[in-house]
Amino acid sequence: MTIMEAMQSRHTVRKYTGRAIPAEILEQLEKRLEEHNKKYGLHMKLMINNEKAFGTFIKLILAKGVKNYIILAGEDIPGVDENLGYCGADMALLVQTFGLNSWWVGGTFHRKNVAKYVQGEKITGIIAIGYGATQGAPHKSKKAEEVSSYSGSAPEWFVRGVNAALLAPTALNKQAFMIKGEKNRVSISCHNGVFSETDLGIVKYHFEAGAGTEHFEWI
Repeated sequence: MTIMEAMQSRHTVRKYTGRAIPAEILEQLEKRLEEHNKKYGLHMKLMINNEKAFGTFIKLILAKGVKNYIILAGEDIPGVDENLGYCGADMALLVQTFGLNSWWVGGTFHRKNVAKYVQGEKITGIIAIGYGATQGAPHKSKKAEEVSSYSGSAPEWFVRGVNAALLAPTALNKQAFMIKGEKNRVSISCHNGVFSETDLGIVKYHFEAGAGTEHFEWI
């Protein structure tokens, strides 16, 4: 499965089966996390067979069977939210290419319990992973013209990038971003409250994957 295929098939899944994730997949996830942590100075961590991410009430009504997840953590310094969003998007799609499902959680997880595993770090959320009880369903999406503009006739790479961005898992599915392009220059702005910077990183990753970084530069 390619990254683009993963974008199209990835949907939020909140209920999981008890099927174990094979060791070879876990090894590849750990390797990618290590690469991201080293490159961006993050402290993301993979938790396996751990049920501490949610309180009892949430587990009963919403997060059933969640035992595996990635903690999105890093030092509380400028840019950390965007970097966690960017790297988290890569991890969620990598998970999908392995035939797993995921759920990006920004606010309903048990922050105090999760913080025990990454003491002293900033936590922007978790990504639940595993074999879903279902494959989820596509989220309601805005139209390309509602979230983008291009000066002149938009090239194909820009169109692909915007369409990929519309598949991104933004907080509360608000898709509160705007992508602007002129020649080979592109900018993205996000206005989604405390989730703005995380969403910015997620949308940037998706746009790059769709457009191809060889076609443009960020401004």
